[in-house]
Amino acid sequence: MCVKLLIADDEDMIRNGIAKYIKLHTDRYETIYLAKNGQEALDIIYRHKPDIMLLDVQMPHKDGIEVMQEAYRAGVLPCTIILSGYDEFRYAQQAIRLGARDYLLKPSRSSDILKKLNAIADEKFKEPEEPVLLPEGRNRIVERAKDYLEEHYYEDLSLTEVAEYVGITASYLSNLFSKQVGMKFVDYLNEVRIDHACTYLRQNYLKNYEIAYKVGFRDEKYFSKVFRRVMDMTPSEYKAGKNAAG
Repeated sequence: MCVKLLIADDEDMIRNGIAKYIKLHTDRYETIYLAKNGQEALDIIYRHKPDIMLLDVQMPHKDGIEVMQEAYRAGVLPCTIILSGYDEFRYAQQAIRLGARDYLLKPSRSSDILKKLNAIADEKFKEPEEPVLLPEGRNRIVERAKDYLEEHYYEDLSLTEVAEYVGITASYLSNLFSKQVGMKFVDYLNEVRIDHACTYLRQNYLKNYEIAYKVGFRDEKYFSKVFRRVMDMTPSEYKAGKNAAG
């Protein structure tokens, strides 16, 4: 899983150096935000909701403790690792009381910092163990997922959303679909959408781009591509054939 990280430190060399090291050694951090003072850190927290924050204690405008206090009161405090000098240890203790997960004394090696960050990311985003299900249990979950797709096919659906609805992880639902249904989740969803599109095409009231949007596609060209793959003809050919038959 990708993680959003905020690095807040007023020293350019430290801030940029840590970010560069992380980008070179892992791709698990989807976005790395950088802040050179406490106010910038808070602005990023409010706007982007980072998952993890590496926070210097001593910064201009607002120090690390003030950043944590304000973010905590607002209910948006990320999992935090404090960077602290030896003479700032009392601040690190305050940060721990505010909920900081760990602290590192300056100067710290980038490899040690990344190790701490990864440990917190592993803990925060650890996937739950999957239940051991009997065949009827697996069938029941897949049928619930199918029913949900049938009711919400026209929305901007994702595998994760449907997995949350049926109470399992996205990867487990993906495996279940492949084994129980014999096709990928996205292929099944597309078939449901194309089936409803055929109904609209037979009615001959709407234009193709209108039908595409009504059944959950946000791009008419992609709709036509999927339609051809599923039906072995274009939407226009399908409509023409049904009108000629009628």
